[in-house]
Amino acid sequence: MQHDTHSFADALHSAIDAVNIKQETKTVLLDEALGKVIAEDITAQKNLPSFDNSAMDGYAFRYEDVGKRVRVAKTIFAGEVPQATLQAKECYKIMTGAQVPSDADTIAPFEQCSEITDDEVTLPSDIKKGANLRKKGEETSVGKPLITKGTLLEASHIALLAAQGIVALKVFLPIKIAVLSSGNEIKEPWEVASEDEIYNANAFGITSLLRSFGFDAVYVGSMPDDYETTLAYLKSIKSYDVILTTGGISKGEHDYIYKAFCDCGLKTIFHGVALKPGHPTMMGKMGDVFVMGLPGNPLTTMVVTHSLALPVLYALQGSKRCYHTAAKATISQELRFRGKRTHIVLGNVHNGVFTPTRGGKVGSGMLTPLCESNAVAYFQEGLQKVEEAQSVKVVMLQDTTRSETFEVMN
Repeated sequence: MQHDTHSFADALHSAIDAVNIKQETKTVLLDEALGKVIAEDITAQKNLPSFDNSAMDGYAFRYEDVGKRVRVAKTIFAGEVPQATLQAKECYKIMTGAQVPSDADTIAPFEQCSEITDDEVTLPSDIKKGANLRKKGEETSVGKPLITKGTLLEASHIALLAAQGIVALKVFLPIKIAVLSSGNEIKEPWEVASEDEIYNANAFGITSLLRSFGFDAVYVGSMPDDYETTLAYLKSIKSYDVILTTGGISKGEHDYIYKAFCDCGLKTIFHGVALKPGHPTMMGKMGDVFVMGLPGNPLTTMVVTHSLALPVLYALQGSKRCYHTAAKATISQELRFRGKRTHIVLGNVHNGVFTPTRGGKVGSGMLTPLCESNAVAYFQEGLQKVEEAQSVKVVMLQDTTRSETFEVMN
């Protein structure tokens, strides 16, 4: 069976364009919302700040008294609701976060003042009007958009919601992902493997990788190299939102999985990607189930799960920010590429320098290079050479921040 090979970018964008977001939602408490995708727009219920307050420990005064020696009328602590009582040449001693009365418009920190006594202080003459005064509603005001539907909730969002007194919110139900492996040679880690058999690293590695990014991934078993058994098994797991398989989708004589998927109603989005490593990768839809067929080699399948599967899964989860974010680094050595395909290079970023793992020479069946790496760099098809010390874009392997746009390619 012949398949048209897609570029990496085209394959990724085609898959994301084919996504139908699961619309089922549930209401969760705030302390359960981290890592979920919000299913509703949230507007501000409370002004932030909710009152004029001091950003520093210091003295609150009328700007007309700048540079003068003034009397300390009283001390204001956080939690008090003070009344405006200032007379000419008076100030308030005030603490950080304390409410500023309406008759003061500037805060001078203690360290900028001089000749301080219990009763008097000389104010600085070089301070700007309004300095260190946080005005009511300057961050956001009631009714303004706060968090939009499709936002993947991070710790900062949780803090913002808590500051609004919001204790429950609506989120999209987590997508359920079934992870499958294939091959007669596969043995589970608790079984005894002969020299002719291999342990099932793929399923456990992929499941752990997806869980580390907050996804509900479950290893559901391994299929033998038999068409009828494969077909029956695929029909039995259609209750999942995503089926992710490893191996069995290339053009080998015993690679039955793709044919079985097609006989279950698969509509292929792409089958074959101009990618190294990761050419024999497939994605499609089987009714409401999104199907991801990944290569069988361990290093390759982990890299493809990170580079291709994760962005699509974020899109399926309802997140409007689904792409990996890229950072800049300089590369420690020259790299050369052959063939018109995207190359993904494992490496380490330290002090702004990206060092390719093992000089950029790793085998697709290895696993140890993954343990030795904390980042990857994507080099677009057609690129033949990267110079030493050249600036490149890198993606940190454990970075959970996402982008709305695809900007990772060098």
